[in-house]
Amino acid sequence: MDFFRRETNGLTLFCVVQPNASRDGLAGLHDGRVKVQVSSPPIDGKANERLIKFIAKTFGVAKSRVAVVRGAGSRQKTLFIDGASALPKALTSLLSQETAH
Repeated sequence: MDFFRRETNGLTLFCVVQPNASRDGLAGLHDGRVKVQVSSPPIDGKANERLIKFIAKTFGVAKSRVAVVRGAGSRQKTLFIDGASALPKALTSLLSQETAH
């Protein structure tokens, strides 16, 4: 399974979230999904909010253009990034590092 899928009006991103991390960031691929670390706890949607903020910043889009479409209460999530047409450099370099191993 690829960790993303191009759609006609954006990208679907498959990720696994690690809440309570020391910092926000990308941490490689895990079971075919992008592992995203967020510094917020998984309480009252705080980790989801932080995830949306981080992904929006990474893709260079507004937070309102990122949505959790599946897995809001789970660590495995499916996100939709409206208007994104390509992967940001951070994700492409992550992919090239993972495939080199």
